[in-house]
Amino acid sequence: MTREYPPNVYGGAGVHVEYLSRELAKKIEVEVRCWGNQQLDQGNLHVRGEEPWTELTKGTQEKFNTALEAFSLNLLQMKTLTTIDIVHTHTWYVSMAGFLAKRLFNVPFVLTTHSLEPLRAWKAEQLGSGYAMSSWMERTAILDADAVIAVSNGTKADILRVYPELQPEKIHVIYNGIDLAEYDQTNDTTALKKYGVDPARPYVLFVGRITRQKGVTHLVEAIRYLPRDTQVVLCAGAPDTPEIAAEMRQKVVEAQASHPHVVWIEKMVTKPEVIQIYSHARVFCCPSVYEPFGIINLEAMACHAPVVASATGGILEVVVDGETGYLVPFEADGTTGFPANPQQFARDLAAKISNLLEDPEKCDQFGEAGRRRVEEKFAWSAIADQTMELYQGLIEASQK
Repeated sequence: MTREYPPNVYGGAGVHVEYLSRELAKKIEVEVRCWGNQQLDQGNLHVRGEEPWTELTKGTQEKFNTALEAFSLNLLQMKTLTTIDIVHTHTWYVSMAGFLAKRLFNVPFVLTTHSLEPLRAWKAEQLGSGYAMSSWMERTAILDADAVIAVSNGTKADILRVYPELQPEKIHVIYNGIDLAEYDQTNDTTALKKYGVDPARPYVLFVGRITRQKGVTHLVEAIRYLPRDTQVVLCAGAPDTPEIAAEMRQKVVEAQASHPHVVWIEKMVTKPEVIQIYSHARVFCCPSVYEPFGIINLEAMACHAPVVASATGGILEVVVDGETGYLVPFEADGTTGFPANPQQFARDLAAKISNLLEDPEKCDQFGEAGRRRVEEKFAWSAIADQTMELYQGLIEASQK
């Protein structure tokens, strides 16, 4: 159960589900239920998409519509489910579908948490009063699940802190993975030229959605502390709200006034294009303020890009400071989760980026080390094997 599935992927959870379902389908029958009008049957992999009950929110513009649509689709999906042995959900958008399927079909329920609603206070800007509903849906499901998969040890600690009632033995750490054949360095520069990136000029890269969580505005603030001729490529689209879209636009315009080589690609580019853009980056920057794992760092490392990233959450288990990149100290405000000192955070980002920009040899070393780490720790085949082992244990326990 997932909101995102190709071609409707905008975040790490969608990437995770795409590759995990494909890998699992090499071993068992897998049915993916997602949002959107789509249907696919490819060997053991079956995809069924559905639309929410839009008449619930037709003609209104309230922010809480997203939460209502999610809940409606969770209910709707129960009508067309048939024989299943286990249900596995990803993100709060479909968490209640797992809760309901467990009850109605008497099967084990696995929930992978890619983030936790109580730790994302800024979601109130996106969902309005629906944030209370999304939080309730997540809490209800996570406490009822037979197993909770955390995508990092940091996420496991967060789960136990936010939901202390949950039994620790129910939480299993299984990392995100990456397709090593697909994500690899390429010499092709077609996409760079298409989007106005100068292949001959070293560049700092950001890839991700325009959202408070991903911290892109903090990177834009850091540009003022970089040399004037620095090329910065912001591959950033799909803003969460009109407010953050407007804020991003203003900050980029201000940055471009002093740094003429800031390139903003205002869309989510295709996978082959982003692989090209990763492959030629001198530095990849992940300025996230909250990141249970950070699959974009894996993508960058697989393409031999050194990483400068916030020292927070699951990033600490992906990026090795001084070996595959640099970790930037991050102190979160206790209420908002944003940097306690935003300007200091921006300066620290710029300092680490500048260090690498000035040392191409170190960039090459970090890039090679990053690729090795990805190959050793994050192959999807291993992730699928661990997931299958969990499924089997839960099914056997339920049959006793």
